[in-house]
Amino acid sequence: MKNFDIYSTKTYDYFLPEQLIAQTPLEPRDHSKMLVFERKTNSINHQHFFDVIDYLNKGDVLVLNNTKVLPCRLFGVKVSTGAKAEVFLLKKQKLNVWEVLLKPQRRLKEGTVIEFSNDFSCKVLQNFEHGNAIVEFMCNGTFEENLLKVGTMPLPHYIHEKLNDGNRYQTVYAKTEGSSAAPTAGLHFTPQLIEKIKQKGVKIVEVLLHVGLGTFRPVNTDNILNHEMHTEHYEITQEVADIINTAKQNGNKIIAVGTTSVRTLETVATNNNGVLKQEVGDTNIFIYPGYNWKIVDHLITNFHLPQSTLLMLVSSFCGIQNNSSSFNVFLLSSSIIGNLNFIDNLLAKLYAWLLTLTSVPLILLT
Repeated sequence: MKNFDIYSTKTYDYFLPEQLIAQTPLEPRDHSKMLVFERKTNSINHQHFFDVIDYLNKGDVLVLNNTKVLPCRLFGVKVSTGAKAEVFLLKKQKLNVWEVLLKPQRRLKEGTVIEFSNDFSCKVLQNFEHGNAIVEFMCNGTFEENLLKVGTMPLPHYIHEKLNDGNRYQTVYAKTEGSSAAPTAGLHFTPQLIEKIKQKGVKIVEVLLHVGLGTFRPVNTDNILNHEMHTEHYEITQEVADIINTAKQNGNKIIAVGTTSVRTLETVATNNNGVLKQEVGDTNIFIYPGYNWKIVDHLITNFHLPQSTLLMLVSSFCGIQNNSSSFNVFLLSSSIIGNLNFIDNLLAKLYAWLLTLTSVPLILLT
């Protein structure tokens, strides 16, 4: 078996053919392909996401992230020159003041005013060397009203087709606005599938983590330990904490839908000696091989981009060797990955786990 340097960013690199990335979402949502790898038997099966119910049992707890994506990409012009500018919302600091990404970052100096419409503009207050900036918005009417008028959905850079229905980049259970990207593992669920899972006796609970730079910023250092994780806001109620704690005590499994649900659960457990409690805060947890898992038994996720912190998290859960092998089999099978958001999904359980690829879901079972 090949030896891997778990701290080398190159270990988490692979070639992703662009033609395997789906540009439009599948209908219905739960008909996306799902690649299943069972570690116990070292077997691989190709299924569909609606089969995920077969891996859930009465008394298990399915954990969803109910964050909702903002139309957070804004296109405007510099008032002083008329040059094009882009503002990407990351995190609200206070009323009308946001942490953002700017493009072109170096040309948008402090004091620069960017106009998006006659009623909506912003001023650059701070522009940091590492790419983030702080801006203050000026608007006629509320910030939210203007954002809905001029903001666009923040589709990943590898999606080139226009998304006609913005709701396809939201989960069907999205509630609380604040994310700069979708928690994509959940995109495959339909209301009907969720209802069937409930009828099977599986408990479904919700946590909150607003997806931001901590999730999607690539690792640009040679050693992953030198990577800076940015914080993301999370919340868990005491009711949800009690349901999950009780299920763990009774021997039932906790299935996290997506890496954002994982990071919420494992953050809170890390803060509280391995159990969950009501908590609201910001997390910069970085999970990579060697991490001691505390709560999550199974993981449903999409395939992830090369050298991403999400790929490192999945490698921690299922093992680097298995993660690499599953992707190679996926390529050989000529399956379509569909947008790394639209076709992938993974459910993991500590003794056996399933991988479903980008827009093609993955299931990991431990």
